[in-house]
Amino acid sequence: MRALLSHRLVPVVAMAAIVVLLPLLFSSAYYYRVAALVFVFALASIGLNLLMGFAGQVSLGHAGFMGIGAYAVAIGPTHLGVASWLSFVIGAALSALVAFVVGRPILRLKGHYLAVATLGFGLLLAIVFTNEARFTGGPDGMAVPRLVLFGSSVWGAQSWYWIIAASFLVGAVLALNLIESPTGRALRAIHDSEVAARVLGVDVAKAKLAVFVVSAIYASVAGSYLALLNGHVTPDVSGFLRSIELVAMVVLGGMGSIAGSLVGAALLVVLPQTLTFLHDYEHIALGLIVMAVMVFLRAGIVPTLARALDLRRA
Repeated sequence: MRALLSHRLVPVVAMAAIVVLLPLLFSSAYYYRVAALVFVFALASIGLNLLMGFAGQVSLGHAGFMGIGAYAVAIGPTHLGVASWLSFVIGAALSALVAFVVGRPILRLKGHYLAVATLGFGLLLAIVFTNEARFTGGPDGMAVPRLVLFGSSVWGAQSWYWIIAASFLVGAVLALNLIESPTGRALRAIHDSEVAARVLGVDVAKAKLAVFVVSAIYASVAGSYLALLNGHVTPDVSGFLRSIELVAMVVLGGMGSIAGSLVGAALLVVLPQTLTFLHDYEHIALGLIVMAVMVFLRAGIVPTLARALDLRRA
């Protein structure tokens, strides 16, 4: 029984149960939309968690890859006549290519130097999306055509809820399999000490580049879903504040925890919706709650609670 409970897919089963049972609490399409947004950002957070929580590499410009995915599903059908689903795939491939090209030089940096380099990359993409108004619509953004699958268009918050939630679960399974693979063990070794990992025969540069590319694909897919869900995209999708928001989701939920990615995303997506009754004090309350979480749950919500549960069992 204990071996069954410790299986790596147990968190996925729990999250799948949440996906199935949540709609029982929804009374309108608004709740489906909020839940879909949670899974969008949880998907992006999984990719960033692989990079930060397991490989120990900081990225402050990860929203740039969300921007690539978002504008791919907008520009492809609008200007190039490419089907939305194909633009979706092209956006993920383009993000992987950009991550491969950019990651080779900047992943040689460490600490705050790496953070500043990724920050510059994100700002650069945001500037491009803002200035290239002929293709992107400039600061006002552009409309995103509906996704067409098997001859019918996908629309409505309820449909997007199931599609995005299913994609999140697939992404979680793939991430857990990666973590338990030799590559995942190499990433954990790099997180603890790059020097020790190199001594043990780990190709540090190759492993860091690989996880950077994978995390970019996760962010691109999330960005495409966000654009398709909203039906509109602006340069804010790749802005600095969006990147900081993704980092906050990973840290609050728990670095090195796939379930923590979902919890962190839910916290920062749902809380602003529930605190609207405070009006002018909404942001103050949100900031205080985030500070309290980090003070009392320093390892993140999920790892801290899991550790407390293990101690109670012991």
